[in-house]
Amino acid sequence: MRASLFAIALAGVTALGFASPGLAQESADQKLGTVHFETSCNETAQRRFDRAMRYQHSFWYTASKEIYEETLKADPGCAIAYWGIALSYLNNPHSPIPAPNLPLGLGAIEKAKAAGAKTERERDYIDALSVMYVDYEKIPHQARVQSYLKAMETLAGRYPADDEAQIFYAIALNVAASPSDKTYANQLKGAAILGPILERQPQHPGVAHYLIHLYDYPPIAAKGLPPALRYSKIAPNAPHAQHMPSHIFTRVGYWKDSIAANLASVQAAKGSKELGDQMHGQDYLVYAYLQLGQDKEALGVVTEIEALRPDADAFAAAFSQAAAPARYMVERGDWNGAANLEVRPSKFLHAMAITHFARAIGAARTGKIDAAKADTAKLAELRDRLREAKNGYWAGQVDVQEQVATAWVLYASGNHDEALKAMSAAVSAEDNTEKAPVTPGPLAPARELYGAMLLDRGMAKEALAVFEATMAKEPNRYNGYVGAAMAAQAAGDAAKAKATYGKLIALAAESSSERPTLAAARSFVASN
Repeated sequence: MRASLFAIALAGVTALGFASPGLAQESADQKLGTVHFETSCNETAQRRFDRAMRYQHSFWYTASKEIYEETLKADPGCAIAYWGIALSYLNNPHSPIPAPNLPLGLGAIEKAKAAGAKTERERDYIDALSVMYVDYEKIPHQARVQSYLKAMETLAGRYPADDEAQIFYAIALNVAASPSDKTYANQLKGAAILGPILERQPQHPGVAHYLIHLYDYPPIAAKGLPPALRYSKIAPNAPHAQHMPSHIFTRVGYWKDSIAANLASVQAAKGSKELGDQMHGQDYLVYAYLQLGQDKEALGVVTEIEALRPDADAFAAAFSQAAAPARYMVERGDWNGAANLEVRPSKFLHAMAITHFARAIGAARTGKIDAAKADTAKLAELRDRLREAKNGYWAGQVDVQEQVATAWVLYASGNHDEALKAMSAAVSAEDNTEKAPVTPGPLAPARELYGAMLLDRGMAKEALAVFEATMAKEPNRYNGYVGAAMAAQAAGDAAKAKATYGKLIALAAESSSERPTLAAARSFVASN
């Protein structure tokens, strides 16, 4: 593996202390970047508002909300500070607003309007954000997101010299982008907006942060490497700033960099008692460790995640507690362990679906057909409930899981041709969407599982083509190399098998894993 770019960039940063958000001093704030959002409030309130924005742009909502409230103490008539509070209640804009936050955010918007902002610009900001809260009980989240995008487009057009308007418009473009648009029109438009701003404001945390989000897609991920390497140095005190580069590192298969990023993020999150950020970083950490065959390290993190007791309303935490143990089983091919995973009850149906998916695949691949059918039926039930709740994106993700599980049930039942057709359809469905920012990736790419099925049927050449296509989209995955090498070996291409096994051995050079696949790779290379 190449030397870790992120570890080098992080030198001198990981030794920093992490201040409590509520007691953050100006010296600590300077380790969160530089932001100036012009307001009509008094001088003290302006300084506090800018402090809050530094936290806001790194998705540090508890701190930003607290400082917006301090802004109001300095200037009770500072209406835009209520807008900031409402903005904090959004949490990560890539996920639905937490249900308890909806009435609180609406209340903040109403106070902002009642306070009477002194400038038209501030009133426009308040009006634009209001669409995320007004009539939230009647209008679905995604419809409100699209309305917000239009409002931000109008605001950015009205104030072309206002960098903050452009920055918030750019991230709205990403949030509102269709996961089925493979031209990435919204994302590239947003990146084009932020590029010149990064040149003007190289220490702005939001610009580098949002560029990472905008490039967090396989075909364009490499473009995100420069902001990924920059963001952690702009805001070294922000847990999210340490974590976000790993979104790009995951996309391009830079596992050592992802590990370095998330170790720093988890350390920062623990120091600031941000459990959601901690568990989100730990999920990415487990994924990266598993790609390097560092199973003991991965298990240590999984064990820590399972012992935590997060807020029931914290989606990223619920997702991590479902995904991390499932990844540990599925990535290592421990199908019996996957079949026996415990389903944690959660208000987030799509988090529970992850466990049912792993259980279904594990049961099918160990011949427990009835158990596999039961978990597959549960996936269909959860998908339908998500559809009823108008949660279209996650309903679609669970639908892909149900299709894959159904294919493996068919395969285990001896319906091989039907199973292969079902897996091919699942691959197409997964290709037509995108992963959510909350996850480093699916437990296993559908195409990778399709390759495994083809290989098991003795269709080595077809399997090799499928595994190579998977590696193009999901580079440097441990099981991608395993599948491609095994397929090449079965197809009689000893040279390609040896070269691919060699890449696997290099990938897992620091692994003490007892995975049979790694032992087989070493044996094949040694004898060829």
